[in-house]
Amino acid sequence: MIVTNFLRELGKYFIMLGNALFSRPEKFSMYYRETMRQMTDIGVGSLVIVCVIAVFIGAVTAVQFAYQLEGNLVPMYYIGYIVRDSTIIELAPTITCLVLAGKVGSNIAAEIGGMRQKEHIDAMEIMGVNTAGYLIMPKVVAALMVIPMLVALAAFVSVIGGYLAAVPGGLMNQAEYVQGVRSFFVERNITIMFIKAAVFAFILTSVSAYQGYYVQGGSIELGKASTNAVVFSDILILLADYLIAVVLT
Repeated sequence: MIVTNFLRELGKYFIMLGNALFSRPEKFSMYYRETMRQMTDIGVGSLVIVCVIAVFIGAVTAVQFAYQLEGNLVPMYYIGYIVRDSTIIELAPTITCLVLAGKVGSNIAAEIGGMRQKEHIDAMEIMGVNTAGYLIMPKVVAALMVIPMLVALAAFVSVIGGYLAAVPGGLMNQAEYVQGVRSFFVERNITIMFIKAAVFAFILTSVSAYQGYYVQGGSIELGKASTNAVVFSDILILLADYLIAVVLT
């Protein structure tokens, strides 16, 4: 029974993606305006929370590694190196997208689910609109364009957060931190960061849209759909994070 339900839900998910991503838009200007709106909602709307989280990610990483290196023979400038690489490879894309799954994902599920419950989607389908395409494709495209930018900003702000915790906090001087940030840099890590950001962005938008698009019932079911959107998105993001790490590192 569990396997049957899983395969049925998986089939509905891929059918929805096919209708959303591989169908010709009825009117390109309409899709363009919706995509721009979604980019503003996802990007500008998430800017503050991403920066706040990124500052503390860098600060906590710097403090924790300074504690681990205390009394060892490892040079203290390694703190800057560790903050930079751990942020770029793992913390910035993963933590940022996990947070966005809660903020953006739940909002997508609630928005589409509310339209389903109020029969707006049924009315659009009667008018000949490809509802999966119009409601989902702009969100996916906007997320694929904006979330990697947010992740890159989070990585940059995290390094600044590490600096604020390490240098004014007395853990090390500015020259040592800058030396660590500039040491042993591998450009491939940036590529891994953007790959993770794009994959995670697709997961959190498509899974959340699926939960809202097929919601049935009343407000209780809509609340469950929003919760499932966050839970399933987070689980799949962590799974994808592991698989990308195995393949690319």
